Amino acid sequence: MQDLRRTCYCGEVTKAGETVVVGGFVQKVRNLGNLIFIDLRDRTGIVQLAFNDQTDRAIFEKAASCHSEYVLLAKGVVAERSSINKDMKTGAVEVLVDDLRVLSKAQTPPFAITDETKTNEELRLKYRYLDLRRAPLQHNLMMRHKIALAAREYFYANNFIEIETPMMMKSTPEGARDYLIPSRVHNGKFYALPQSPQIYKQLLMVAGMDRYIQIARCFRDEDLRADRQPEFTQIDLEMSFVDVEDILQLTEGFVKYLFQKVLHMDITTPLPRMTYQEAMERYGSDKPDTRFGMELQDLSDTVKDVDFMVFRSALEAGGSVRAIVAKNAASVLTRKEIDKLTEKAKGIGAKGLAFIRWNDEKPTCSFAKFLPEGKLDEILSHLDCAKGDVVLIVADKN
Repeated sequence: MQDLRRTCYCGEVTKAGETVVVGGFVQKVRNLGNLIFIDLRDRTGIVQLAFNDQTDRAIFEKAASCHSEYVLLAKGVVAERSSINKDMKTGAVEVLVDDLRVLSKAQTPPFAITDETKTNEELRLKYRYLDLRRAPLQHNLMMRHKIALAAREYFYANNFIEIETPMMMKSTPEGARDYLIPSRVHNGKFYALPQSPQIYKQLLMVAGMDRYIQIARCFRDEDLRADRQPEFTQIDLEMSFVDVEDILQLTEGFVKYLFQKVLHMDITTPLPRMTYQEAMERYGSDKPDTRFGMELQDLSDTVKDVDFMVFRSALEAGGSVRAIVAKNAASVLTRKEIDKLTEKAKGIGAKGLAFIRWNDEKPTCSFAKFLPEGKLDEILSHLDCAKGDVVLIVADKN
C-alpha cells in the first residue's frame, strides 16, 4: 500500500479491464452480507466499488467499517456491471477492489451531502467545507474555472497581454464608495481598493500596451444589487486604435468562443443589435432582457384625440402614452392586483396607471367614459390585445 497513488478520477472510470486507483469521499455504503457496494465520489462524479466473497477478508471488513464521507483510496480492476445504472456517468462499470486504504474517517455530517438539500443556508455556511462537496457547488467552481481559461485562450489568441494591476491604490472618483486600508507607514493616510482598474488600463494604453486583458478583482462599498456585490471579478480589457465595429466583433467572437468551449453550444454571430434609442423605446431599459415579451408600445397617435386629461396633458407637454400587454394575465392581474401595481408605479415616479382588463366578454377599461365610439376597439387592435389579456398604460414626459 505504500506506493498506492490515484491514477484515475471517479467520473472517468469507463473502460472495463483496466486496473485503476481511485480516491474520494464515500457517498453511500450498501452492505448486503456477502456483497458490499460503496459509491465513491470526487469532483468528476461517482464510481461504484464492489467487494464480494472473493475479496480478501481484511479488505472486505475494512469496507464494511466505512461510512458516509470517509476518504478512501481503492485499487482494483474495472468490470462491467450486471445491472447498468443509466443515471450515472460510470453506471455501466464498477471497480472490483483488491486493495483499500482509509485515509480519513468521518463523523456523521450535520447534513447530508446530496445534490438537492433543504438544509438552511446558515448551517451550510457554518460547514462550508462540507457544503462545497456537493455537486452543484463544485459544478459552479469548475464552470468559473472554464470561463477564465476560455477568456485567456481567446484574448491571448487575439494579441492581448495579461497585466496584473495593483490592488492598493490612491482613491479615484468612481461610481461607489471605496474600501479603505490604513497605511502603517504613512500615519493617517489610506490606500483604496480598486472599484475597477480604470486608471491603470488608461495608463497602459498611453504607455503603448495597445491590447490589455485582466481577470480583475474589484471592490465597491455599496449595498447589494442583483448584479453587483461588494467584491466581484470582471474580465477587464482595453484596446487602442479601434472603433465601435472592432469592439463589437471582438466581444461577439468571445461570446461565441465561450459558449462553444464551456457549454458546447454554437452561437450565431453577429448577435442582434439595437441602438440605445430603440432599446429605451421598446423596453425602457438600456440592458433589456429580450427573452420576455410585453414590449413598450406607443399609443400617442392612437389616443391623441381622446378627451382624457391624463393623456392630453402628457402629450401637450411633449411626452407620450405608452402601454404594455400582459398576455393571458387577466385571471392573475385582478383589480386588486392592478391597484397594487398602480401604487408601485406611483412610488417610482409615475402619475398613475391606466388599464384595460379583458377577462369577460367585454373588456373593462379604467378610462372608458372618455373614449368615443369605436376608440377602445382601435386601441385593442393597435396593441394586438385579445381576450384574457391585460393592458397597462402610463402617460408622462419622455
